Amino acid sequence: MQNEVINILKKEERFSDETIDEIRKVGINDFADIIMDVGKQDTEYIKRDEIQKGLKTEKIGKEIYIYKEVMSTNTVAKFLAENDVENGCVILSEKQSKAKGRSGKQWESPLGGIWMSLIIKPQIDHSKIPMITLAAGVAVVKTLEKIGIENAEIKWPNDVMINDKKVCGILTEAITKFNIIENIIVGIGIDANFDVNTLPQELQEGTTTLGHELGHKIDENEVIRLLLEEIETTIDLIYENGFEFMLKEWRKYSYSIGKIVEVKEPFNKSYDAYVLGISREGALVVEKIDGTLEKVISGECIIKK
Repeated sequence: MQNEVINILKKEERFSDETIDEIRKVGINDFADIIMDVGKQDTEYIKRDEIQKGLKTEKIGKEIYIYKEVMSTNTVAKFLAENDVENGCVILSEKQSKAKGRSGKQWESPLGGIWMSLIIKPQIDHSKIPMITLAAGVAVVKTLEKIGIENAEIKWPNDVMINDKKVCGILTEAITKFNIIENIIVGIGIDANFDVNTLPQELQEGTTTLGHELGHKIDENEVIRLLLEEIETTIDLIYENGFEFMLKEWRKYSYSIGKIVEVKEPFNKSYDAYVLGISREGALVVEKIDGTLEKVISGECIIKK
């Protein structure tokens, strides 16, 4: 987190190298106001005014910080969450230089994408954290429907797919204190307008963008506004009806159910299985080759062609 704060301060060119060295020795929270001020400056592509104009939410997106480039919006969100930002605060960046997905995988984040983190101050216990990831996936798919993409699906636990290619990844992280959840950071990365041929070779075949699927450039600011509205609607419905309602929606959009997958769980051997569905806890329910049933709580499920 300290490196992220230092990185933002360096880009502002307000401080000499000697001052930066001194900053490393003091509490970085002393510079929260500066980091917030930087996030209020004008940016070239992602525009606060365009997002908030007509935004139909009560909490989500009422406070927005936008950066030209950060290492990771989730890291900035963690820092700001420690410094009294509002519930529903949104952090956006036009680029990310060192973003991470699940299991620490590198997440490519060039210009032309939607790189966003949302700070939620929830009233849930630890066991429900995976459900937040699933709920975010539902919100993304419903947002894509509103801009004309009707075949987006959710690959358990955190990817959104279009035509068997990844268009969005979600990374949820909890900030706890004395075993109490203080904040949940929901990182959402959507491939919007960039050319996938600019990505590393190994990522090109399995990646798509909204612009490619629609055949024209999309308005990132409009998609962000629609997504913030959909997230708040989804959260409200969860509070009103419980997580079971959201799970029904997730099942409707599932890319994983009915497929043969290779399951890779932490510290366990991988195995092949058939995906039967999802449990009330958000775990993937699979049938192994020997007929036994397993609940996959964490790990990776690779679809087998």
